[in-house]
Amino acid sequence: MRLTKSIAALSLLFTSSLAELLPRSYDTHDFFALHLDDSLKPEHVAEALGAHHEGQIGSLPGHHKFSLPHGQASTVESLLNELKVRRKRGSDPALYDKREDGLDGILWSQKLALKDRLHKRVPIELDSRTGQSPGPAPEAVDRQKLIASNLAIKDPEFQKQWHLFNTEQVGNDLNVTGVWLEGITGKGVVTAIVDDGLDMYSNDLKDNYFAEGSWDFNENYQEPKPLLFDDKHGTRCAGEVAAVRNGVCGVGMAYDGKVAGIRILSKPIDDADEAASINYGFQQNHIYSCSWGPRDDGQTMEAPGILVKRAMVNGIVNGRDGKGSIYVFAAGNGAAHDDNCNFDGYTNSIYSVTVGALDRFGNHPSYSEACSAQLVVAYSSGGGDAIHTTDVGTETCTGAHGGTSAAGPLAAGAIALALSVRPDLTWRDVQYLLLETSIPVHAEGDEVQLTPIGKEFSHQYGYGKVDTYSFVQKAKEWELVKPQAWYTSPWLRVQQEIPQGEQGLASYFEVTSDMLKEANFDKLEHVTVTMNVEHTRRGDLSVELRGPQGIVSHLSTARRGDNAPTGYEDWTFMSVAHWGESGEGVWTVIVKDTAVNEHHGVFTDWRLNLWGASADAASQQPHPLPDEHDDDHNIEDAVYATVSIKPHTKTTPAPTATDHAERPVNQKPTNTEAKPTATPEVPTPIEDEETAPTAEPTETASSSFLPSFLPTFGATPHTQVWIYASIVLILIFCIALGVYFYVQRRNRLRNNPHDDYEFEIIDDEDDAQVPLAGRRGRRRRGGELYNAFAEESDEELLSENDDDDEVPFRDHLREKGDSEI
Repeated sequence: MRLTKSIAALSLLFTSSLAELLPRSYDTHDFFALHLDDSLKPEHVAEALGAHHEGQIGSLPGHHKFSLPHGQASTVESLLNELKVRRKRGSDPALYDKREDGLDGILWSQKLALKDRLHKRVPIELDSRTGQSPGPAPEAVDRQKLIASNLAIKDPEFQKQWHLFNTEQVGNDLNVTGVWLEGITGKGVVTAIVDDGLDMYSNDLKDNYFAEGSWDFNENYQEPKPLLFDDKHGTRCAGEVAAVRNGVCGVGMAYDGKVAGIRILSKPIDDADEAASINYGFQQNHIYSCSWGPRDDGQTMEAPGILVKRAMVNGIVNGRDGKGSIYVFAAGNGAAHDDNCNFDGYTNSIYSVTVGALDRFGNHPSYSEACSAQLVVAYSSGGGDAIHTTDVGTETCTGAHGGTSAAGPLAAGAIALALSVRPDLTWRDVQYLLLETSIPVHAEGDEVQLTPIGKEFSHQYGYGKVDTYSFVQKAKEWELVKPQAWYTSPWLRVQQEIPQGEQGLASYFEVTSDMLKEANFDKLEHVTVTMNVEHTRRGDLSVELRGPQGIVSHLSTARRGDNAPTGYEDWTFMSVAHWGESGEGVWTVIVKDTAVNEHHGVFTDWRLNLWGASADAASQQPHPLPDEHDDDHNIEDAVYATVSIKPHTKTTPAPTATDHAERPVNQKPTNTEAKPTATPEVPTPIEDEETAPTAEPTETASSSFLPSFLPTFGATPHTQVWIYASIVLILIFCIALGVYFYVQRRNRLRNNPHDDYEFEIIDDEDDAQVPLAGRRGRRRRGGELYNAFAEESDEELLSENDDDDEVPFRDHLREKGDSEI
């Protein structure tokens, strides 16, 4: 009996291994992804469908891949569609007879198709603009030589790796060498480079190559070796993270850490392989560096499929023993095409650390995309130079690596250093630490907002450039955050035409303390808005989100090349700009049709999601896997939202300020250097021009009650009701009191025997009629929307950091007169 079981186990193992090694041909077969409940075995499904079980999809529990020859697929596809219809009816056995074949246990299905190659984020042409440099600073050069001597760095390219230690534009680097001098070099941390392969035979990488965490999903093979002529991208990214300190080329940010290679970019793949790739070895691979995404052409709007979304959440919930896989994505290189990283469903995920780029002068490269989902920036090509790192070949180097593709892995390298001293950090702790320690970047014309927690945020640079030294130091003493909680609003029905030109259509929703309490919600981190907008030219649209405390997120911006005759269909935008707020108050979404032309559109509906820290950690459960029906709703069932017409307004840019770059070597900065010279203004509330009520509001919506000429006092509609009611009552009392004294005086005059008047006072009938002013407002129940005239408060909510706030340490010189960031 034992022998039989052993033979069966070996047979199953052999079949599974063979299934992984055999090439999968879409020329001859169709492939399906199925989610099975625990009672349904994949072998039984394969037999019932007449299909071949290809194996589990990565590390996704219950998700399996099946294949059939082309001629047999249509019957199976019809059967799976029938099962979908049955599932929509519900699980009540009275609605249908239970299937004898057990296939009711198929919870979800998708016919797979090959996708176009995901695109590497290397700009077509490197930014060749050069800045003015005084040449190397002698003291900085001496310091660099001393560091190399102390750390035994003999790699010839190290002196050219300005992103690690900049001897010319002193201070414009990742501030990493001080961490190395403390002996923190990335030991024990694995960064998986999800890309076009990795040259594991390069002398600069082979000692740090982690084979157990590597796989080639393009060739279905264990070694992700570059095979195509342009398979250089992944090797270069790997060199940035973990090039060995060995006398070949340069060194990586975490030069004693490990790198794995996961190859997916060299051929078309399906969603099942992409999902498997970002979960591959997720107990041993800690960080996934992803310098790719949809096309950065200013026309594309794409998000990962449901399988990939589930894999990312699976990595967040189960990766690294429940602490969560760290996903780092390059922001994108389409800025010259008006592209925005919120049109990319990878970079606008709450689970992604989205990284933009700076050049060696600390300027914004022309390719780096901006968006409200961007967390930080790191250095890359531009200003006449690029990143110097490893290339494909035994001892081949390059000085031409660039784009946000190069910025992302540098941030991943910094995270690897932090994890090496605090392996217990969760994926959200990493985001908190980056936000807390990054150095704000000040650029002329850039909109900078000072958030309620005292951090500077801009769409161009996020919370600033990565400062590795500060990041790692703060990680050492960091108190872990509570588990994630979330609040989801109802769908809010708008269904109004969007005015063109200088106006926008605004819709409001008020989040109350009771709502957040019920959701176990403590404080805010990410905000997402899912919305539906119909339009005959998508590129004309832009969307703003205004928070209760005056912070503005530009969720989308107009794109001159986007001629798609559709708007936004269940598209989710994300923002990190509101981090640290309570979440309570009125949230406003403003949709604008920026061009006056023959194209037009309708704002259909939207939904708000707040993500943050839980109030009660013990009772908080992890977020369930995404479902294909998460956004399903009937417009008729959506809550009517309050809307109004709003004119364009602009936030006031923060004044240019000095930053940490002027610090001398090995000296902590003064407290004043850590702060902007002035506090950016909170955006002025926009004034209503016209009210556009849609219908009688329900119990969760409020209707407009004030004419546009009356002030709102910066208060909520509820408060406005009490203010104006109080004013009306006071006026009535004063008028009544005045009438009383007037009547009493007239009576005294009539009855006064000493009255000197020689004529009789005649009563006027109109004297008894007292005009009463004011109007009565309707009281709102908790959870109702703000009315159409609700505005943000004019009260100043923001303050500068305390004088005793500590600022990051720099381990090298800054010459006076050097250019500022």
